[in-house]
Amino acid sequence: MIREYATIPPSMAGTETYGFSWMDFVTAIPSPLFVATSYKSNGKPNACLQSWACFNGSPRGFYAILSSVSKAGHLYRTIREKGVVVLNFPSADIWSQCLETIRNNGFDDDEIALSGLTAGPAVAVDAPRIRECFLFLECRQAWEREWAEGDGHVLMCLEVVHIGMEEARLDETDRGRYGEGGYLYNVHHPVNPESFGGKAHDYLAVLQKIRDMGEY
Repeated sequence: MIREYATIPPSMAGTETYGFSWMDFVTAIPSPLFVATSYKSNGKPNACLQSWACFNGSPRGFYAILSSVSKAGHLYRTIREKGVVVLNFPSADIWSQCLETIRNNGFDDDEIALSGLTAGPAVAVDAPRIRECFLFLECRQAWEREWAEGDGHVLMCLEVVHIGMEEARLDETDRGRYGEGGYLYNVHHPVNPESFGGKAHDYLAVLQKIRDMGEY
């Protein structure tokens, strides 16, 4: 049987969704986690744990689409000022430090150091990398667009101009990019809208390869 939903289910009517749609929790579609880093106007590193993004390319280039960047945050401010950012992909062993970037976000703070992580230079853009991460996408801002006129969040497109990756990750027979030590995903709490009565929260997830889809 297919259940149909166009309006918020009664079981979720009083749920705190922290600015998200109730549909986020009914669908619970995973999104990759990464830490976006840049320099503030005072020269201090900015670090912002992010999700809600996709990564796609064509022969013309490779792009990161960040679907929810708050106009009130340091990330938006620094990208507008500098035009560049690094997307750093962590593995589960440094997750707790990455989570600290949400709390250590004063404008005068070195947000990387205060989170117990180490800053290093990028190669192609004026923004810091997080040395403990295994993949770095160095990006320039291409464009942005409000979700709706006057909204507090924007959809932002970043052009990836340089990639750095830990050598052991390149070979899937070595450490690779998947499984317990690979990419991390944010999963909005998978709610059963027919019976939900609790408080929504998120999960941390990894992906496991299950089969070869064939050559192409």
